[in-house]
Amino acid sequence: MAALTASAASANTQEDNAHVLDSANIAPPIAEKREHTYTHHGITISDPYDWLYDKSYPEIDDKDVLDYVKAENAYFEAKMAPQEALTESLFKEMRARIKEDDSTVPQRNGNYMYWSEFEEGAQYRKHYRKPVGAADNVEAQLVLDENELAKGLEYFRLGALTVSKSGRYIAYSTDTNGSERYTARIKDLKTGELLNDELTGLRGGLTWVANDTALVYTPSTEEWRSLEIKLHTIGQPNDSDVTLYLEDDQSFSVGAGLSAQDDWLIIAAGDNETSEVRLVPASDPTAEPILIKPRQKGVEYSVDVRKDPTDSDEIWIWTNDDHINFRLAKASIKTPGDWQTVIAGSNDFYLTGFDLFETFFVTEGRLNGLDQVQIRRYDEPLTVEPVAFPEASYDAGLTYNPEYDQTVLRLSYESMVTPDTVYDYDVADKTLTTLKTQEIPSGYDASLYTTERVEIEARDGTMVPVSIVMRKDRTEILANAGIEGPGPLHLYAYGAYGYAVPPGFSTTRLSLVDRGFAYAIAHIRGGDDLGRRWYLQGKMFERTNTFNDFVDAGRGLIERGYTDEGMVTASGGSAGGELMGAIINEDPTQYGAIVSHVPFVDVLNTMLNDKLPLTPGEWQEWGNPITSKASFAYILSYSPYDQVTAQDYPPMLVTAGLNDPRVTYWEPAKWVAKLRDVKTDDNLLLLKTNMGAGHGGQSGRWNSLKETAEEFAFILWQMEMVEEAE
Repeated sequence: MAALTASAASANTQEDNAHVLDSANIAPPIAEKREHTYTHHGITISDPYDWLYDKSYPEIDDKDVLDYVKAENAYFEAKMAPQEALTESLFKEMRARIKEDDSTVPQRNGNYMYWSEFEEGAQYRKHYRKPVGAADNVEAQLVLDENELAKGLEYFRLGALTVSKSGRYIAYSTDTNGSERYTARIKDLKTGELLNDELTGLRGGLTWVANDTALVYTPSTEEWRSLEIKLHTIGQPNDSDVTLYLEDDQSFSVGAGLSAQDDWLIIAAGDNETSEVRLVPASDPTAEPILIKPRQKGVEYSVDVRKDPTDSDEIWIWTNDDHINFRLAKASIKTPGDWQTVIAGSNDFYLTGFDLFETFFVTEGRLNGLDQVQIRRYDEPLTVEPVAFPEASYDAGLTYNPEYDQTVLRLSYESMVTPDTVYDYDVADKTLTTLKTQEIPSGYDASLYTTERVEIEARDGTMVPVSIVMRKDRTEILANAGIEGPGPLHLYAYGAYGYAVPPGFSTTRLSLVDRGFAYAIAHIRGGDDLGRRWYLQGKMFERTNTFNDFVDAGRGLIERGYTDEGMVTASGGSAGGELMGAIINEDPTQYGAIVSHVPFVDVLNTMLNDKLPLTPGEWQEWGNPITSKASFAYILSYSPYDQVTAQDYPPMLVTAGLNDPRVTYWEPAKWVAKLRDVKTDDNLLLLKTNMGAGHGGQSGRWNSLKETAEEFAFILWQMEMVEEAE
């Protein structure tokens, strides 16, 4: 391991020393307390930092609020200034692991092969295509250049990018401030010109219908909710757009897409636990929709359509109506609510989805927590042809397979020690062909690393899986760095919404692992790593299982000798940021440093505010404290902001996005303000708010990488793993 010093990037000039001195002496911002209380269910809560919530949101123009946020940013910059050399060193080594002039593997869609490329040094992608079967010397057509679209912008993110069925047009959407309110345009690929059509304030995808003469889209309400499916006819004014579906329930959201054979428009509505789907002919999108089955609370389903051997439309349904781990059913288009089981639900196999193709279909899911890709035949649906993967723990699944008559499937595969690999799977021959393996220009030797999957017993007896990667020579690395004992361990998790954090590969992670860290992913309840029940045991009135699992996983890893007390560093974002807030309230001495990205920490206030964008749709996940005293009391019992107490807390770096519509900026701001006032230690507490970005942080691959370098620099600094200059 190369030594890192404070002078790695520049000499220790007098100016540098003065900068370091200033950073040492600068005082943290102290937010004013302003009397504010609220009462629900006979319980009164004091919230003196409520003023940090600008009530004109989504406009944020309160001078006091902006002054405080800017003061925190100035404090962040001052305190991190002495680590600029370390941050830059980390950024350079992370960047050296990324192939700058990289491209995706071309994939067929209609009459063309499509792919995207990064040019050396570029922040964003270029999208290309060639006719199927074109010779190598045929020049590729540039479909879209994200770099051109991003010129002069502080923030840029491409949303939807969809090609019309004829291949003549593309529709795409962009977000230029991180608010996730997208603007859509249409480009004529024959002439290269942009059409005059422009759709603003969108959420979701763009779907071509009516023989490429119209687009289906989802506008956003002022509250950033998606409640409407609209039809825009190309060349017509936007005020003539037709509403195809309007949802009345503010807790639901809607979306649309095409069936496997592109002949049906699928309109779906739902919240986190209930679904309702309608079908409309793609050739006649204003026709009377077919309701598959009326919504029933707690029943989720999604559908696709294929022609059966008699050329009749057959609906296929993935649903949890009679088993927690979902079943696969089908029905006639004439009786869409009469569902006949194709594959029954299983306690062992968790069915997560399916894809229909012309001569076979694919089921995906997890068996004992490991990804499964299964080929099945329409005439023998219970006969499984599993795709075999080479390692005992991995992340694998179908990627982009747009052709209904595909006989070779595109898959992705990786593990904690194996870089991302793109395969083609020949369904007839049952063979995997490697198309591309992620290239690491600075070099990577998988044989230097080892990965393990262990189970840690939580306090209620539940066994929680943990995936770990570390260097085989970790002990030697730590000894050379003068570190005694088992060394540091970084623990990561999310634990919400049924999202399973995969045991995948990361080039940035190597910057910790190569310095002697063990890196662990805790597969805690709240995700669906071990099936749907695993998710349900971490939501609503069982939410605290998620926090306990994480704390107990860390404690278990300490007991097993992977690390030591105070040597666990941890990170998480959004709901994972909420996790960070909860675990430091519960067990602060375990952790040596915490990084909490866009943290959902003001849970009670947010769930009480039905004017916020996501709140009504989130009640099924967390509970509704407005109507339920039990939900109010339970959320209050763990809400990280409300449960901050007068105790020592570990060093912390907190991030936020001023334009974030998912976790609003004031949640981390209020949390940090309260921590500064209450905590009894002198450990560093930093808040960085991206003033021109949203939930995902800065855009562009290098800007994003720089933020990861800052995060790791903070961790190494706080773990005293930065060597001083001699």
